[in-house]
Amino acid sequence: MREHGGNLDLAQQRFGGRAEDWIDLSTGINRLPYPVGEVSARAWNALPSRAEIEALHQAAQHAYRTSATLVAMGGAQAAIQLLPQLAPRGRARILAPTYNEYAGVLSSAGWDVQEVGELDALVGADVAIVVNPNNPDGRCFAPKDLLALLPRVGRLVIDESFADAVPQLSLASEADRPGLLILRSFGKFYGLAGLRLGFAIGHAADIARLAAMSGPWPVSGAAIAIGCRALRDDAWAEATSARLARDCVRLDEMARGQGWRLVGGAPLFRLYETPDALAAQERLARGQIWSRVFAQKPAWLRLGLPGSESEWTRLAEVLAR
Repeated sequence: MREHGGNLDLAQQRFGGRAEDWIDLSTGINRLPYPVGEVSARAWNALPSRAEIEALHQAAQHAYRTSATLVAMGGAQAAIQLLPQLAPRGRARILAPTYNEYAGVLSSAGWDVQEVGELDALVGADVAIVVNPNNPDGRCFAPKDLLALLPRVGRLVIDESFADAVPQLSLASEADRPGLLILRSFGKFYGLAGLRLGFAIGHAADIARLAAMSGPWPVSGAAIAIGCRALRDDAWAEATSARLARDCVRLDEMARGQGWRLVGGAPLFRLYETPDALAAQERLARGQIWSRVFAQKPAWLRLGLPGSESEWTRLAEVLAR
């Protein structure tokens, strides 16, 4: 498995404790998740119907403010796994540094993969990939600049897994354009990563191919029931976006007090430059707070946002030691 956040088993092996003792800030998953509520017995014991799957699609179109065709999948990762099969093998260019599964999946499928540092360097690629906002540094790109790139590449894939709280960045409303494919994660913003739900939004032909490859029941009945409920809860989404914006400021202030420099971030995570990220990670881990470090960037430390006030208090206490 490639290096990712969420590897809490490694933290437990090194520093002890039960999983429930830890505050896992190594991911960009909302730690105050959407209240699931009751899920009917039918959602667990019956195959999802076409009508139920379509209701989920309509809820996603509502949440992502689009009329473009989309398909529910087992997280955005499920769509990434299928990307190599959407076109004949060719040149893939990825705006980097970013989520490392794109390069790995495409390389394994025989694509010629190149990581580049600027949008213009994507020109000429058969598949160009941009994560917006980017993970891990939060780099953002204006929709008009991405649309200007569209006719200059074979297919433009925009990963909007962290765009829920910054909808002005989203190109979901334009996703019916040929050659444009948008990926959305449900689990991060709604804090329900274990549900394994995401969406691909795009031109009807691309979505039909992804749907065919995904099979007749790409997501569970529980994911459909909870997804339908959450994606139509505009009040919760608006309140959560506002809270995350405030919490980003709060975490940045705490980091500044440690002498850490903000590199960037998105509403669900922050990236800091530290004198020694491994030392900072170990210091936090002694207080059973897990963070993310990067082998190629020894000064970078990424932190998700604490959820409850007790989590914020523990983080402040650990940093104060």
